[in-house]
Amino acid sequence: MTDTSTAPRTTPPTAPASEVVVVRAVPERPALEGLEAKWSSKWDADGTYAFVRPERRDQVFSIDTPPPTVSGSLHVGHVFSYTHTDLIARYQRMTGKSVYYPIGWDDNGLPTERRVQNFYGVRCDPSVPYDPDFTPPAKPDPKRQVPISRRNFVALCHELTEVDEKAFEDLWRQVGLSVDWSTLYTTISDESITVAQRAFLRNAARDEAYLAEAPTVWDVTFQSAIAQAEVEARDYPGAFHKIAFHAAQGPVYIETTRPELIGACVALLTHPEDERFAGLVGQTVTSPVFGVELPVLAHPLVEKDLGSGLVMCCTFGDQTDVTWWRELQLPARVIIGRDGRILAEVPEWIPESGRSAYEQLAGKTTFSAREAMVALLRESGDLDGEPKPTQRKANFFEKGDKPLEIVSTRQWYIRNGGRDAELRDRMLQRGRELGWVPEHMRHRYEDWVGGLNGDWLISRQRFFGVPFPVWYRLDDQGEPDYQNPLFAEESALPVDPSTDTPTGYADDQRGVPGGFVGDPDVMDTWATSSLTPQIVCGWERDPELFELTFPMDLNTNAHDIIRTWLFDRVIRSHFENDSLPWARSMISGFVTDPDRKKMSKSKGNATVPTEVLDKFGTDAVRWRAALARPGLDSPFDETQMKVGRRLAMKVLNASKLILGYPEPQPGTAITEPADQAMLAELRTVITAATQHFEAYDYTTALEVTERFFWQFCDDYLELVKERAYGSSGETGADSARAALLRALDVILRLFAPILPYVTEEVWSWWKPGSVHHAAWPSVDEFDDAAGDRQLLADVAAALIAIRGAKSTAKVSMKIEITRAEFAGPAETLNRVRSVEADLRAVGRITGAVEWTERDGELSVDVTLADPS
Repeated sequence: MTDTSTAPRTTPPTAPASEVVVVRAVPERPALEGLEAKWSSKWDADGTYAFVRPERRDQVFSIDTPPPTVSGSLHVGHVFSYTHTDLIARYQRMTGKSVYYPIGWDDNGLPTERRVQNFYGVRCDPSVPYDPDFTPPAKPDPKRQVPISRRNFVALCHELTEVDEKAFEDLWRQVGLSVDWSTLYTTISDESITVAQRAFLRNAARDEAYLAEAPTVWDVTFQSAIAQAEVEARDYPGAFHKIAFHAAQGPVYIETTRPELIGACVALLTHPEDERFAGLVGQTVTSPVFGVELPVLAHPLVEKDLGSGLVMCCTFGDQTDVTWWRELQLPARVIIGRDGRILAEVPEWIPESGRSAYEQLAGKTTFSAREAMVALLRESGDLDGEPKPTQRKANFFEKGDKPLEIVSTRQWYIRNGGRDAELRDRMLQRGRELGWVPEHMRHRYEDWVGGLNGDWLISRQRFFGVPFPVWYRLDDQGEPDYQNPLFAEESALPVDPSTDTPTGYADDQRGVPGGFVGDPDVMDTWATSSLTPQIVCGWERDPELFELTFPMDLNTNAHDIIRTWLFDRVIRSHFENDSLPWARSMISGFVTDPDRKKMSKSKGNATVPTEVLDKFGTDAVRWRAALARPGLDSPFDETQMKVGRRLAMKVLNASKLILGYPEPQPGTAITEPADQAMLAELRTVITAATQHFEAYDYTTALEVTERFFWQFCDDYLELVKERAYGSSGETGADSARAALLRALDVILRLFAPILPYVTEEVWSWWKPGSVHHAAWPSVDEFDDAAGDRQLLADVAAALIAIRGAKSTAKVSMKIEITRAEFAGPAETLNRVRSVEADLRAVGRITGAVEWTERDGELSVDVTLADPS
């Protein structure tokens, strides 16, 4: 990320909109095509969105956005979510804040590795020596991947991510994100590695991070530990097996979907209040086939009504087994290895009589071992009946396709409250301190924190990631001393223990007895992206920047990563900074397909963003994005873009018409009732739009503005069009012209956060500078707007009636009206009568106008001229 410490300190560019008119340069035929390329280039050249350091923290609005995984693909849902952030950024900039709005790429971890493997046809094998002249296969074959060294593999990861990052940047520039591209960061840069390693070292020094041998959720396909936040439950076919264990009084039965784990069984359990097995508790039983003696114990988590009421506790079938094992202090008898197969060596707890049976399972996958175990149970007579098919819930890695196993491994953890009630309560309190948009999203946070069942596992058995800055001494037998890790010095960061050496050691001592070995694992990518506020705000790198921007003002992300990215940043900032990382979190919903199914590449229902952007224009897509309220899912239909495009074109055409009128005389007073009424209405729009943007309700702010704009175009602009040309004299014309210019000035600023390209284009026709540096409209600009707002509604009703009469008669709107009768309450007639001249012009009323007082709504009866 570029160091912004040398940026000049100036006042943020928030000068109020000027009434000084420059030479108008209105094109003959305004068009939306080409606006993105034109203005993106100019914004970049002018540094329009560069962060300029002000004097005080309260002059800054800083935003933390999710760094997208560049090895993946973006769909229109991502465009919507990131646009929502940009709407707030642009609004805050116009209110006078110096907006600190960085963007980054999450480019390390498993997704990148998988993409590199498939793209280049290679796989990482740390045992292969580094080849400085290595080139990938000319014709990559993902099914026959070439083994290469870790160093060569990491180099390919960097090479491919640079290509992916360029494509992502091009897309976000087209979307019009007003980020400061000079602050671009990546999660695998030296700076990010330094931040992640420094934070880890401090966590470890404070005992917030620790190394432990423990039951670990493990993905056998990717050969890596998996954190709780990455686990998802899916339906999986299985079968219940009723199996006999042998007690002194005869067989007792359990029902299980995983008979292959009988060899890992450490106890049978029952509920403390289940009278059926009360006499069995405290006794022992013998396992079928293997003949292992097991205790029968009681635990309240056993469900009395599930199966027989008696269950196996195995090490480990699921997280409940882990809980039982830990709380009842049972032995660990693990028989499944990291490859997902039954361990080859017969465990010492299996008696001689069971060895041959175990050998028939050894080396098999869990699926094959299950079939073999069922055959053994049939043979021994311990299977009661046949297996009964069922659909069960199994846990999967969110990116995997095989059920997860729980194996015993040594991993690094960060405490998160999953095993510490006091810390969990503190994290719940942090959630209550945070401002939530919408508020109900706080409950998702609380549900996640309240349901944590273990600390955050942050180590991964992968290759492209942030290395742990840790080594281990080797004893005289060459065994690592895991109890006393060797930590890197902060001043040496970033380090890679696979190539760097710990203090006091030389490289020739690597891997030899009495020497050292580096930690081979890397940090989970979330362990780095959980520090994005520290990375972007210059923690320990740029104290001035950190003071101006941290804690940040706003975090934005979709609701599916509240449990990961949002919570992880809360825990890291709590430990390191004793604060929240930001004051408020704005949560976006999913964009779904028309059937309300979440968009995803795997489902084949994701819309490619560039297709709709190129077809309808960015402003149209941003308009549709702004209709998706925070926290709510929004079904996407491509035809909706047509409405947004129509709005953008209307802004161009209406602006061209307004700017085509002669310039009003300097100091022109706005005296006509219709003009005053329009400005009075516009004042209420400013108030409402401002209130909604302040509440992060960009949707209602858009709705209020757009509703006024269409009324302005359809009714007011049509009403005063002829007068503005001078049909009623220069005084009335100047009043209309001045009112139109004032309204256009405000409308462009109100639309600017949502439609940045078309508003910038129109602004450039008659105003200096950028609309995005203009001040957000204020009601103080309309102290003289003393008009009657109800007049606009009355005019709209009158115009509808006049147009309706001509439409019913199927004649041109230019047909003259030889007689018109306006009927309604006296106060309504008085208002409409004040704009009679304008109504005559717009309605082509050439004959007499009658005013009839009566109750009810305004009605208009007209006599049309003979069209022949």
